[in-house]
Amino acid sequence: MNLPTKRSAVIAIVAACAALAFMGYRYFTSSNPAPFRTVPVTRGDLRAIISATGTVEPEEVIDIGAQVAGRIVAFGKDKNGKAADYGSVVEAGMVLARIDDALYAADVESAKATLGQSQASLQRAEADLGQLKAKLYQAERDWGRAKKLGPSDALSQADYDAAQSAYETAKANVEVGKAAISQAKKTVEQSKAGLQRAQQNLSYCTITSPVRGVIVDRRVNIGQTVVASLSAPSLFLIAKDLKRIQIWVSVNEADIGRIHPGQPVTFTVDAYPGQVFRGEVGKVRLNATMTQNVVTYTVEVSTDNSSGKLLPYLTANVKFIVGESRDALLVPNAALRWTPPPALIARGAGKIHGKKTGKKGVAPVSHGKAAAESQPRGVVWVPQGRLVRAVPVVLGLSDDSKTAVQSEELKEGTLVALGGQGQEMGQSAPSAASPFTPQLTKPGGRAPH
Repeated sequence: MNLPTKRSAVIAIVAACAALAFMGYRYFTSSNPAPFRTVPVTRGDLRAIISATGTVEPEEVIDIGAQVAGRIVAFGKDKNGKAADYGSVVEAGMVLARIDDALYAADVESAKATLGQSQASLQRAEADLGQLKAKLYQAERDWGRAKKLGPSDALSQADYDAAQSAYETAKANVEVGKAAISQAKKTVEQSKAGLQRAQQNLSYCTITSPVRGVIVDRRVNIGQTVVASLSAPSLFLIAKDLKRIQIWVSVNEADIGRIHPGQPVTFTVDAYPGQVFRGEVGKVRLNATMTQNVVTYTVEVSTDNSSGKLLPYLTANVKFIVGESRDALLVPNAALRWTPPPALIARGAGKIHGKKTGKKGVAPVSHGKAAAESQPRGVVWVPQGRLVRAVPVVLGLSDDSKTAVQSEELKEGTLVALGGQGQEMGQSAPSAASPFTPQLTKPGGRAPH
């Protein structure tokens, strides 16, 4: 065999070996994939939030009621000349509705008549007192002459006694007249109060707005009869200022400890998909409610509504911003939850800073001052060939998918293990196949060796 022929044979053999090696590598890597998945560590901003649902409410709502019973006969006019209705802008003192006032107007006339009678009685009592005083004056003069004469031949004893009795009677009658005047004055005052009450009830037949605002709800119609008994019936609901809106959010007791006044809040409403509104926590109400053994607190979130987009009673999807991390290393929460089986841990990788790992690969927590001052810690697993090794991390803020961590061994792009299919929650990976275990034959071929 000449030299060119030998050279060609060698090249062919090398190419065949390379092809066989490549095919073997592809075969074994495809048939024996790594028992875990990996994702790179990323760097970015993270915002920890508490999600809840609330309702958009006006900051101040006034319930307009009726203080008298009667039939609604008309509605007032708003500044545009239209009848008071849903969404009408009203001014303070504007007429909202009128109740049939026929009975109350009659009561006013009756009270006026009663007052007139009382005033006439007072005048008569004053006139009677004048007569009584005149009689007293005459009786007093007669009694004075009788005392000068005394019982004698000129004045009999009977006449003397009659003069004295007439004087005493006249004096008593004056006091009676004075009492009658006092009684008549009180009757006049009572009649005036009755008239005032009747006039006030008559004025209640005209329902006016006490504030400037917007009618949120109209709860009566013309012709409807309202009955005011123990509580005033509700006719209108007026929002004082729709430029300031609140969201009443129901927050679970497990999260209420991280809510405080002034905390920033973002929220969305279905009426404006994709638009994010901002506000802040106003107060946390202390009257908790319990529903099916779940305790919740109502949190008031204040927001500006100068645009007028937010309508009362919209459902709001609220996010309370607990904290933010800027330019932080971020790892998936699944990487912090996953614990590899012992067969996958690289030799010497079962210790963290010289301590053996406890449950789920996390170093045991020491009790003492240092532990109290330390931040929460966790472990991620970094691939080492087909095995993994533990890397301790300091935990920061977390959201639904990622957690901010600190570690000298991690940097942006470092791969961390998540586990195989169905292993993110700590399930064990399949163990390496035993050479004595029967192997299934691939379709169209032989069982791999």
